[in-house]
Amino acid sequence: MEIRKIVLIHPGREGRIWGRAAGAPYTLMRLASLVPDDIPVEIWDENLGPLDGKLRQLGPHDLVGITSKTLAIESAERFARIAHEAGVRTVVVGGAHATLMPEDVARWADVVVTGEAYYTWPQIIQDFIDDNLKPHYHDSEWADLAGVAPITDRVIKMMDENRRYWTPMMEITRGCPRNCSFCTAIRVSGQRMRLRPVDEVVDEIQRRRIKRFFLTDDNFGLAFRTDPEYIEALFKALEPLPLNDWTCQAEMLVSTHPDLLALARRAHLDKLFIGFESVNPANRRELGGKSKGLTAQYKEAIKSIQAHGIGVVGLFVFGFDHDTPQTLVDTWDFVRESELDSVSMTILTPYPGTPFRAQLIAENRLMDKQWRYYDTAHVTYYPKRMTVEELEKTYDWFCRKAYSPWSIAQRGWRTLRRHPASRMPRKFFGSFSTDYGYRRTFAWRHVDGNRLLSAWGTTG
Repeated sequence: MEIRKIVLIHPGREGRIWGRAAGAPYTLMRLASLVPDDIPVEIWDENLGPLDGKLRQLGPHDLVGITSKTLAIESAERFARIAHEAGVRTVVVGGAHATLMPEDVARWADVVVTGEAYYTWPQIIQDFIDDNLKPHYHDSEWADLAGVAPITDRVIKMMDENRRYWTPMMEITRGCPRNCSFCTAIRVSGQRMRLRPVDEVVDEIQRRRIKRFFLTDDNFGLAFRTDPEYIEALFKALEPLPLNDWTCQAEMLVSTHPDLLALARRAHLDKLFIGFESVNPANRRELGGKSKGLTAQYKEAIKSIQAHGIGVVGLFVFGFDHDTPQTLVDTWDFVRESELDSVSMTILTPYPGTPFRAQLIAENRLMDKQWRYYDTAHVTYYPKRMTVEELEKTYDWFCRKAYSPWSIAQRGWRTLRRHPASRMPRKFFGSFSTDYGYRRTFAWRHVDGNRLLSAWGTTG
């Protein structure tokens, strides 16, 4: 069958912030780059505007692909329905949710893709042309990141990131050997750390002409221990680039590598998002070995990292089986005492495929909630040592304190003061934007049911 064009869709809910969306759909940029040059391809990002009208203009010779995480999968289903009503014959759905729960997606998608799709996506395109599509495609092995789906100049021009998005996304490593009971990382990206060649990273940054980026890597900081020579080579290659700053996810072991932290600062690393997860030592078994709930160690790690001129964003999760309302009071005390640059507090969420979800099902503690509530700001299960109401009330109490304008201003100003006066104008946005983003995430807790449905554009 002849392909008129390929449309790749990113469901979103945040929309534009002061005229721009937060970050471009990086996975779709790479998949679009695998489309042969003679086939038109477009990326539609719902965060940039409504998609219903555009979907209704599609037809049988258009191939539609959607990638979605769990909280957006109902929007993906709605887009597929509109596309089918318009005459589209094939809607392909992949992403984290499809990989973790393919049977849920198979109810309404024509083709389900599990795994990373670097090998299967080109095959799907050819099978569509040959009218020989299968209902399920699976990447059976984790791809070596060398030479895999480099972003093409065609896609770079199409996305116009520097005009339409605040923070471009980037990938340098993939996978995480940790096995936290609540995390989907090893189920979606594998348990082996994989590394992109340094020259490919530099080439992508230069061709995209980006000055700042956020790494989508699940645990970039773990490579400080597993692959220090690679990290050293990477930082030395990034140092001469005209970058303003970049940020990534890590764990506190990076604080024990002062030489690499010094190189990181010269390589324009601005902030590390550190997964402390909990201040409750009783939760350490659920944290996969990366954190033990010992606040004295946390404070030491924060000071060591900040001493190198790098900010620390503390990531915490509330609702483990040993947590009580007092856990959040203790967390707030820690946040104030530790002088974190930003803080993320999320509600423990039982994502598909995780041991935590399996435990809840076995114990009959999983609530019957629609996927849109799996956004880490809503309660979707019955806690063990408190009621649902107590969890919600205490979480609201913490977030109202942490994300008040005064708290955000205090942390932002403290962060800004670490930079020389000559760099402050360039660092102003980054010093406050992280907390502002978390404030917006928390705000979704207080969107009523009808408005939430409207925001997602779903009726299911």
